[in-house]
Amino acid sequence: MAGAEQVLGSERESRPSPIDVHVGSRIRLRRTLLGMSQERLGESLGLTFQQVQKYERGVNRVGASRLFDLSRVLDVPISFFFDDMPDSLAANFGGVPNRRAGSVEPQDPFGDDTLSRRETLELVRAYYRINDPSIRKRVFDLIKSMGPAEA
Repeated sequence: MAGAEQVLGSERESRPSPIDVHVGSRIRLRRTLLGMSQERLGESLGLTFQQVQKYERGVNRVGASRLFDLSRVLDVPISFFFDDMPDSLAANFGGVPNRRAGSVEPQDPFGDDTLSRRETLELVRAYYRINDPSIRKRVFDLIKSMGPAEA
């Protein structure tokens, strides 16, 4: 029986934690929004791009000091890496649900991959390459006017 428990234990350990996968996806999202390569992020952290890949896939767990370094290099607060985590995921792993003020219904970021689409990333990069703030605001207003009216 002990052998079967060891196999099950090692099987559980071989699968990434859903929280590690979420944190990794947030690392990848921010890196790509900045137009930064895995190589460049790795160099900034003293890592190889393969180590960055493992963090982004959730294969390697990100420790507290590494998370601090990532937040500094990617210019986001540490909480960014846990934002948009589904309440069910946080609750299943002993976390506290992250209710946002004014939130009417919980969002499931895993059901909608809008933020990780190449088209979205290219649009955001192009938008932030517009140097003139007034032109950028006009582009923003134009895009908003083309979508459905907000309720």
